[in-house]
Amino acid sequence: MSYNRFLYIPVLLLAACGGRFGDKENGKQGLRIVSVSKQLTEIIFAVRGDTALVGVDISSTYPPAAKKITTVGYHRALAPEGIISLNPTAVWNDGNWGPQPTIDQLKKVGIPLRQFNGGSTLDSTKLLIRQLAGEFHNTQAGDSICDRLDKDMARADSLRKTYAGEAPVKVLVIHFGQAANQYFVLSHRGTQQQMLDWAGAINVADTAQKWKNLSPEVIAKAQPDVILATDYGYDLQGSVEKFKQLPGVSLSPAAKNNRIYRVEEHDLVYLGPRTGVNVYELIRLIHQH
Repeated sequence: MSYNRFLYIPVLLLAACGGRFGDKENGKQGLRIVSVSKQLTEIIFAVRGDTALVGVDISSTYPPAAKKITTVGYHRALAPEGIISLNPTAVWNDGNWGPQPTIDQLKKVGIPLRQFNGGSTLDSTKLLIRQLAGEFHNTQAGDSICDRLDKDMARADSLRKTYAGEAPVKVLVIHFGQAANQYFVLSHRGTQQQMLDWAGAINVADTAQKWKNLSPEVIAKAQPDVILATDYGYDLQGSVEKFKQLPGVSLSPAAKNNRIYRVEEHDLVYLGPRTGVNVYELIRLIHQH
């Protein structure tokens, strides 16, 4: 496919066509941002910069209002056409996006690419929140969100300590990838592991890889007390009864004791303004009897 037709449109024409948000409507000095990171998207909304968003990747599903914004594809399998058609002033990313030919094409047509680092720990996440708040001249919102995050984490830690005398809960997180159409178990690497640690749970995924194809043997060996099924894969099955019929799942204590729970994927795989609340709810979920 040729990309020669994707040329710069004169500024006056851009102002006339407007796209999803004109300069007056977005109120952000003419910013037209495409965010290809679900973490960045949520923080943008939290610091009230969302009126500058004209496009997001399909994994940006929180808050619900993000689903109303034009999607440009999966963040690791983006095509340049959809992004360029939105006439963005910048593509914001966290470095985990592609493929490289798409990135190269965006650079070729002159679209600025902004990479924001951090966000893998609580401290770096708070720095990221404050940085994005500064981008929208709303430092007060950034400070307020970070203060709330600290309080929410302290509240979650207090709840976790009430279960300290109980036997550790063995948990397996099963995720269905929208891009690869395969089931995976989430291993001991990544944010989901930190979330389980904060919740006082044991991740029984027997793999050193971040993702591993689901197999009956993996689940049979793990024998999880609780299975957390992320939203896309759970909803694809349609019910907990159907999910329990997946190979290997039916043999687990989690299935036998009806302890298979649907969780939002975005609540487990990145840190953000709601992390303290998410940890608190995770504790309540996995420790309930």
